[in-house]
Amino acid sequence: MPRLAAELGVTVAELGPAYWSGRTAFDLGCSAEEYWTGVLAALGRDPEPALLAALSETDSIKWSTLPQVSADLLTHLQGRGVRLGVLSNAPGPLAAAVRAAQWAGGIAHLVFSAEVALAKPDPAIYAHADTVYGTEPGDVVFFDDRVENVEAARAHGWDAHVWAGADAALDILGRSVVT
Repeated sequence: MPRLAAELGVTVAELGPAYWSGRTAFDLGCSAEEYWTGVLAALGRDPEPALLAALSETDSIKWSTLPQVSADLLTHLQGRGVRLGVLSNAPGPLAAAVRAAQWAGGIAHLVFSAEVALAKPDPAIYAHADTVYGTEPGDVVFFDDRVENVEAARAHGWDAHVWAGADAALDILGRSVVT
């Protein structure tokens, strides 16, 4: 958010309401142009094409870049043969950035809200993910940073946990299984 705010010449506090107000529609598949035009309009700015593209790129890079500790966790799990999947509320440009990210190369199944017109915590997205993953609900251990998404995943039958960091994830997964 600080980079986006700086690019727009506003504070993070000013950007926040404009950024989040249309995010659900963006996550469900509206175009980047439509989303960023709405953000700019809320901030009293005109939708200049170069600015729309720059904002979309900055936002996608921000959300698709993993902290090193998370990248290391994925590498560790992949090295132990743990089957990984992604289920993310993500607009189209972010889905493309994740697919292109080096860290996503070893992940067999990537499910993005914009591509299926469903978003967490809608129960249908968890069922859809099971279909894509080839799993039954009891087969999936799921981590998410939002409590409502974890609760919905649990209601679906997944072993779901609020993300508390790589060490906590390893504890939940059982160090004996992944070490």
